[in-house]
Amino acid sequence: MNNKWQTYPLISAQLNNVNRCIQDQITCNNHDLQAALLTMANNGGKYLRPAILLTIGQICGAKRDNDQLVKLAASIEILHMATLIHDDIIDDSPKRRGTVSIQARFGKDTAVYAGDLLFTIFFDLLLDAVPGSEYLKVNAQIMRQILNGELGQMNQRFNTHQGLEDYLEDVSGKTAALFQLAAREGAHFAGAPAQDVTTATKFGHYLGIAFQMLDDILDYTGGQQLNKPVMEDLATGVYSLPLLLALQEEKVAKELRPLLAKRYQITAKDMQQVQQIVISAGAVDQSRQLAGQYTQRALDCLAALPDNPSRRFLEKMTKKLLKRTI
Repeated sequence: MNNKWQTYPLISAQLNNVNRCIQDQITCNNHDLQAALLTMANNGGKYLRPAILLTIGQICGAKRDNDQLVKLAASIEILHMATLIHDDIIDDSPKRRGTVSIQARFGKDTAVYAGDLLFTIFFDLLLDAVPGSEYLKVNAQIMRQILNGELGQMNQRFNTHQGLEDYLEDVSGKTAALFQLAAREGAHFAGAPAQDVTTATKFGHYLGIAFQMLDDILDYTGGQQLNKPVMEDLATGVYSLPLLLALQEEKVAKELRPLLAKRYQITAKDMQQVQQIVISAGAVDQSRQLAGQYTQRALDCLAALPDNPSRRFLEKMTKKLLKRTI
């Protein structure tokens, strides 16, 4: 777990409990599989989704020693870990969170089993935390949303004509769905009224979309050279927000399409050219403005929830989170 949370006393103790819960759940007779899972669990995950669930719970009246919310927060982080492992297998990614990925270190077979085992742990925790609850179905629906978002993204590979609506639909599934679930469960299992649960759910949705948009922006502004993830995305035909916005300008699109038409044969030099064209076209600034709009929508939702120290903390966290200061 990212140790920066230790400076936030409102949430740090609960997140430590979430981390312990995850560690306790990761048990397996296979040595390589056990090592792979513990490696993933200890690789400095941000624990953003658990933090949102727990903080929304506090806003809506839950006590900090609420064991049910800790288990639900752990289940969401485990589901997130499983999707990351499978994403790395699909993309053949050599790194995750700055270190060697599970599939690169232990092989694809072990990585597949690791992801599958995490899915079983996810359901075990749910059954323990909310037996017989309608939220078992809600979690299944969220898993389908995530899959649909990933499939939508796959269907759009190398499509230089995809629009903003296509992007938002895919992001709503592959990224925002877990943020939305975290906020929804935090409110519901804290005993919040239906209206506040709906408001919290919208907060998670908007925050998740803004979060993905900023990730896309960082691909183009993280330094003079394109970083590894965006190079992989370009090479596999996954086009992020700044590139999609740049492609909407026909003059700019005429510069970009010959480079993108190379598909899997695109070179590092080509990618640097794509980066320069996108930045010069002002698409990064457009993306930042759009991310700001979704961030404000999230903050507006928060403002409609009970006013207390936890809400004010989450408001600050939302702003800092989207600037990657935590």
